[in-house]
Amino acid sequence: MHADTLLEAHDLVKDFGAASVIRGVSLRILRGETLGLVGESGSGKSTLARLLLRLLEPTSGRILFHARDQEAAGSLPDAVAGHAGKVYSLLDLNTRQMRRLRRRLCMVFQDPFAALNPRMTIRQILAEPFLIHHEQPPAGLSARLHELLVEVGLEPDALGRFPHEFSGGQRQRINIARAIALRPELLVLDEPVSALDVSVGAQVINLLRDLQQRYGLTYLFISHSMPLVRYLSHRIAVMQGGCIVESGAWDEVCHAPREAYTQRLLAATPEIPALERLS
Repeated sequence: MHADTLLEAHDLVKDFGAASVIRGVSLRILRGETLGLVGESGSGKSTLARLLLRLLEPTSGRILFHARDQEAAGSLPDAVAGHAGKVYSLLDLNTRQMRRLRRRLCMVFQDPFAALNPRMTIRQILAEPFLIHHEQPPAGLSARLHELLVEVGLEPDALGRFPHEFSGGQRQRINIARAIALRPELLVLDEPVSALDVSVGAQVINLLRDLQQRYGLTYLFISHSMPLVRYLSHRIAVMQGGCIVESGAWDEVCHAPREAYTQRLLAATPEIPALERLS
């Protein structure tokens, strides 16, 4: 795991009317790691994820993206110098500039069917990121689409089919293939297996772990399940009522939780036999 920062947030606040849903959240995501964000439904996890990617606009706060010099050249506006490259304030970027950055920051949503256009073939779905960002894969688009399906454990003949022809687990694999198509730096995984049964979900989690090891991906993994977060994460942040109430290395949080809320989360969710924690 690399020690340099990829994305950080400072004092994020999101108000909806008179209610504050996110209340002064600060966090840091390191390159090559998985930061697990865990909490009960309604704790603000998904809202925070959307703020970090600017799918929602925060009421106040800062979001900083750390780009290495060679990555930033010619693709984004001027930025301040950082420790290992350049640092961009996402909230200062306009719509066009954020669109350029989208290829680096991708999201996999909870519902694998709702995230796929039912009128598009899998070929069209997977080709969409390349068309949007005007990128031609070195070996050609067709070869890259075949490669993506193999990477997520599906057969290339799936390209001509439609989303309704696949199971829930297969649809989520297609969503993951689309998300990694342009080799993003950060993948935000918002409850990616909560709509799947336990055994299928475990297979998808193992796929995500394998992809991270293979390509050095960085994950923000969001879940209400402490066993899933413990299995996949290097560090864990516990969220309650729009605030992060505890954070630290996975073994510190899981073996010696400071907060009663964290202890309740650990006690509330049974272990998943198909998963074994990486050492």
